[in-house]
Amino acid sequence: MSMLNVEGINVYYGAIHAVKDISFHVDEGEIVTLIGANGAGKSTILKTVSGLLHSRTGSITFLDHGIAGVPAHKIVYQGLAQVPEGRQVFLQMTVEENLEMGAFTRPNSEVSGGIARVYEQFPRLKERRRQVAGTLSGGEQQMLAMGRALMSKPRLMMLDEPSMGLAPILVEQIFDIIKALNQDGTTILLVEQNARMALSIAHRGYVLETGHIVTTGTGAELLADESVKRAYLGG
Repeated sequence: MSMLNVEGINVYYGAIHAVKDISFHVDEGEIVTLIGANGAGKSTILKTVSGLLHSRTGSITFLDHGIAGVPAHKIVYQGLAQVPEGRQVFLQMTVEENLEMGAFTRPNSEVSGGIARVYEQFPRLKERRRQVAGTLSGGEQQMLAMGRALMSKPRLMMLDEPSMGLAPILVEQIFDIIKALNQDGTTILLVEQNARMALSIAHRGYVLETGHIVTTGTGAELLADESVKRAYLGG
C-alpha cells in the first residue's frame, strides 16, 4: 500500500526554484532514501511534506488524506513525524522532558508507556534520562531526537541527515537503529549525505540534482549504478 504520494510539487525560496516538479511515493513498510549533493532539494522536500514549507503546485497525500497546506502540528497527529537536520533537541530540558514534549499528540495515559518503549530501543537514553540534553554527545542527541519523534507513534518517520557530524562508529549504530525501527513496523523516508550507508539499508532510492529527480531504483540498483558511484560513492 502506498503510504505517501507526492505529485508535481514546486517549492520556492523567494525567486529561487528549489524543488522542480518532484513526484515520488513511499509504500508502507519501506525505507526510501533521497540522495544528492548539498542544495539538491532533499531537505526542502521533507519540510514541504511535513508542512513547514508549501508547494505552489501539485499534491501531497498521506494515508489517503491530502496534507498539502495542513499545519505541521496537525500532520503529526495524522501519524507523520520528522527528525530534523541538526537534531534540534530542547537543550535546556532533560532527556525525559524532551521525550514528554514529543508526546503532545498522545493522551496522558500513554506517555509513560511510550517513554518505556523508547528506553527499550535506546538504552543509552535511559541511562541519561535525568541529564540535560545540551550535555549529551552528538550521537546521544540524535538518539534523543529519534526517540522524541517516536513518542508520537508515527506510521512514517522522516529523518533529515541523521549521521551528520557523527563519528563512523556512531553512524553505523544510528543506521542499525533505523533498520530496527523499520523492522518493528515504522516506514522510513531518509535524507542522507552518506549515500552509501543510506542505499545499503534502503528498499528504494531517488537521486536528486538541482531540484530534479534524475535517477530512481532499488537500493542495490543505485549502489551498482556507475553514474551514482562516480557522483556520490567515490567510485
